[in-house]
Amino acid sequence: MLSILDRYILKRYLGTFVLMLLLFIPIGITVNLAEKIDKILENEVPFIEVLKYYLDFTIYFANLLFPLFLFLSVIWFTSKLANNTEVIAFLSSGVSFYRFLRPYMIGATIVCGGALIMGMYLAPMASQGFNEFKYKYLKKGKKDRTQSNVYRQINENDYIYVSYFNVNEKKGNNFTLEHFNGNKLDYKIKANKIEYNDEDILESKKKFDTIFSFELEDLTPVEYIAETLNYTELNSFIEREKKRGSSYINRYEVVKYKRWSLPISAYILTIIAVAVSSIKRRGGMGVNLAIGMSIGMIFIFFDKIFGTMAEQSDFSPIVATWFPNFVFAILALYLLRNAKR
Repeated sequence: MLSILDRYILKRYLGTFVLMLLLFIPIGITVNLAEKIDKILENEVPFIEVLKYYLDFTIYFANLLFPLFLFLSVIWFTSKLANNTEVIAFLSSGVSFYRFLRPYMIGATIVCGGALIMGMYLAPMASQGFNEFKYKYLKKGKKDRTQSNVYRQINENDYIYVSYFNVNEKKGNNFTLEHFNGNKLDYKIKANKIEYNDEDILESKKKFDTIFSFELEDLTPVEYIAETLNYTELNSFIEREKKRGSSYINRYEVVKYKRWSLPISAYILTIIAVAVSSIKRRGGMGVNLAIGMSIGMIFIFFDKIFGTMAEQSDFSPIVATWFPNFVFAILALYLLRNAKR
């Protein structure tokens, strides 16, 4: 059963977190719209498509930065409790600091559950719409819709290579397909030019189309594809890509492990926020917010740096995604120990 204290803090915890989202998401939409309004008008994007894009943007933005929003919201309302001497009153009544933390942990569990559902299912759908809109309306004709020096293993025996492939035109140059039987090369097919055709066409003449056992996606591996798959699809996709010898495996696994590590960070950041802001300081809430903002930005910095290291090198993806949580968990224990005093 929740006591009056539990309900009071839990209500403030969840209410301030939602308020923080409602404050920052419109700011993010406004900044994004100001940046892209020229291209939206230039390309005459339908209004309904813009609405769908910003709905996807809202989910994408909230999922990306929810740890920072949560951290700041906990510091904000806990600092207010401390400034009003409510924390001192709670602890003076015989409530231990660990008991004082209980409603915070309940709130963190609720947020963690919501973040898991969002990260596993809602955010991938939003990411797909978000990225498709950018490439369809905002990046028309840009070079990033081409792929260079694509080398892929498409099944156990076949390897393909293309020196250049245009995603929009579905055409490429210097194509090679090699079929191996064990370590022996059985045959090799080369073409100066290649064009992807969605339909199967069989003709008999000197110059003819042939059918290969690979899809367009094998020639145009999209870097953000993992972000658009739900957790079940992502696991199957990673297994398939490992068999194909994809060079993007680390990038895909970073996305996979972050879907667990970010929600779990809700507990760690909540403990740090309470430990930092439950003490009444000279300078009031401003000092606590400054400390909290610094810690939050360092957390995001660690998360991005180690994620990029794993994507661009042989650094372990699971270590890269969980290391920030491990470091900040140690910091949380240290701050909690000092806060109890």
